Amino acid sequence: MKLHTGDTVVVIAGKDKGKTGKVLRILPKKNLIVVEGVNMRVRHIKKTPQQAGQKIKYEASMHAAKVMIVDPKTKKPARIGYKIDEKGMKWRISKSSGQVLEHVKGEKTGSKTERARKVAEKKGEGEPEAKVSAKQPFWKKMGFGSQAAAEDDTGGASQPEPQGARPQAPARRSRESS
Repeated sequence: MKLHTGDTVVVIAGKDKGKTGKVLRILPKKNLIVVEGVNMRVRHIKKTPQQAGQKIKYEASMHAAKVMIVDPKTKKPARIGYKIDEKGMKWRISKSSGQVLEHVKGEKTGSKTERARKVAEKKGEGEPEAKVSAKQPFWKKMGFGSQAAAEDDTGGASQPEPQGARPQAPARRSRESS
C-alpha cells in the first residue's frame, strides 16, 4: 500500500468527496484506511443504571482507492510513485511534481544474499562472513513429506526396514462391556 499513517489525503469519491484529512490508521490486508474527520458514523449506547445513554461519533474505515495523497508542493491530489537513488535508498515521490514525500523504511530491492554481498563489498571483503539461508517450511526442516522420503532414498541415516514387515496398528477396544 502506498499510503502511510500521517499522510494528508483528499477524498475523491463517495459522500465525503472533496474533504481533506490525515490518515489515522491503515488496514493493508483489506486495503482500507481511516481518515480523520471523514466517513463519520454514530454509535448509540443504551443507558444503564450506572451511566446515561451516549452517542459516540467515530471515523469508519474506507477503501484506499477513494482517496489521493495531497502533493506538498501544489496542494492538489497526486498519484504516488517510487524512486531509488544511487545509494539504493527508496523514496516515495509525487508523480505530478516529482516532490519527495518521504523515505520508505527498509530496503525492498534485491534478495537477502544480494544485500549481504553488497555489504561485504563495501567492507572490502570478497564474500560475506555469514551466509543468509533461505526460509523453509517447518515440514522440510523436520523431515516430513516427499522431500524427507527423497532424502531416505539417497542414503539418509535411517535404518532400512525388513522386507514384508508392516507397522502394527494399536489394538482396538471392543464395544462390549466385560
